[in-house]
Amino acid sequence: MKTIIALFKKVFTTAAPFFLLFLLITSCGKEEAPSVKYGLVIHGGAGTIEKDKMPPEIEAQYEEKLNEALLAGYKILSDGGSSLDAVEKVINILEDSPLFNAGKGAVFAHNGINELDASIMDGNTHNAGAVARLTHIKNPISLARMVMEKSEHVFLIGDGAEQFAVQNGVELVDQNYFYTDSRWNALQRALKKEMESKSQTVLYPALSDEKYGTVGAVALDKNGNLAAGTSTGGMTNKKYGRAGDVPVIGAGTYANNNTCAVSCTGWGEYFIRLGVAKDISDLVDYKGMTLKDAADKVIYEKVEQLGGDGGLIAIDKNGNFAMPFNTAGMFRGYIFEDGRPIVKMYKD
Repeated sequence: MKTIIALFKKVFTTAAPFFLLFLLITSCGKEEAPSVKYGLVIHGGAGTIEKDKMPPEIEAQYEEKLNEALLAGYKILSDGGSSLDAVEKVINILEDSPLFNAGKGAVFAHNGINELDASIMDGNTHNAGAVARLTHIKNPISLARMVMEKSEHVFLIGDGAEQFAVQNGVELVDQNYFYTDSRWNALQRALKKEMESKSQTVLYPALSDEKYGTVGAVALDKNGNLAAGTSTGGMTNKKYGRAGDVPVIGAGTYANNNTCAVSCTGWGEYFIRLGVAKDISDLVDYKGMTLKDAADKVIYEKVEQLGGDGGLIAIDKNGNFAMPFNTAGMFRGYIFEDGRPIVKMYKD
């Protein structure tokens, strides 16, 4: 009997670690995986947004519209919808508002026409779609997504982009749809300053008192997929068929499930030169930086030192987010699992 007990103890001692490992593996397989954090971050442009210059009633309008966009995107995410759907819906709402420089509220180019740009990117597949110099598309972000999903291309421009839209059932709108007094008056001010200086190089100084109203959204859904989108009317008094960073994948918009999703706003030429959106992803990927540190470095060091200004929003695969800007203010907001929208406009 003693011999049998000793033998049992020996077998148990030898086999126990393997038995426990087997139990751990099988039990892990049966347990539900922890829920993935989901959330949404949005922006409505960066620039000279100062509280002492903002009428209370206008401030309230911005706050209401940003909250509306956040809650609409949150509903999609909380119901298990995709980050792409949330990003598109949010930007549609902002494009339909005359408050922002996108869609309905787009600024005027030098030729007196509204020329719109947009892009969207899927962090799961790395698919992307971009459009530029649209003049008859109500919601450019939706056309950008259509380019991503229904064409073999990434970037369509001008008449070709609108031809593609018509072929896919998108209804064109008259140029008058985009007209607003505030944007038209901004063009007249810029033209006046240009005439006074008798120079073709005053485009940007003439806009020093204007905000950049580009809109954008980044989202993380319950499946762990990231997406980013951005839409804009560009810069008042822009010339020569200019397109900024917004439709340039990696400059104004970027998403990668392994790192982060980014949407930018500001002086586009600088964001293009630095490849801002992709640079942040690369710093997270290759340098192992936190999202906040990467975003801060790009805005406060690289963009600023080069002479540019603006801001961005970003969210990473773990639900961390960043909203740096080096201008007086930036319309921005975020919402996560608790369903509580937070909207900000000025420097903290």
